[in-house]
Amino acid sequence: MKVKTGIGQDSHRFDFDNKEKDLVLGGVIIPDSPPLKGNSDADVILHAVTNAVSGITGINILGKIADDLCLKQGISDSSVFLKEALKHLNDYSITHVSISVECLKPKLSPHIDKIKKSISDILSLTTDDIGLTATTGEGLTEFGRGNGIQVFSVVTAISD
Repeated sequence: MKVKTGIGQDSHRFDFDNKEKDLVLGGVIIPDSPPLKGNSDADVILHAVTNAVSGITGINILGKIADDLCLKQGISDSSVFLKEALKHLNDYSITHVSISVECLKPKLSPHIDKIKKSISDILSLTTDDIGLTATTGEGLTEFGRGNGIQVFSVVTAISD
């Protein structure tokens, strides 16, 4: 058996002036929160997971491929980017995902179960295979001061 681990990171600023867009985290709409700036839905959690999968496959999805999907084809759903990354796993299967979110707002604890379920559905895992934690970082960064959200993700995959 071979094991690979990928780490992904992403961050976005809030778009406080945008009243038309929703805040989407892990494929879940978070009500009563400003959206994140970005060409897509700016789902910073799915972007970090996508980057972690890219760390395993060596194929960068966020960049030219996602830009083509988003800007040329009008696809703004970040789950499409993650699903594109999954196509490049070949004989590897994801076994576990760990996600760490840094933000002052929104409070994530009421949404953690829904986010884990959404991610587990996309990755064909159980919610027990998804770890999701959140911190304010004690206000030491722009994210902890409420100006955006930063996410780190680690993905583990195995192959026989």
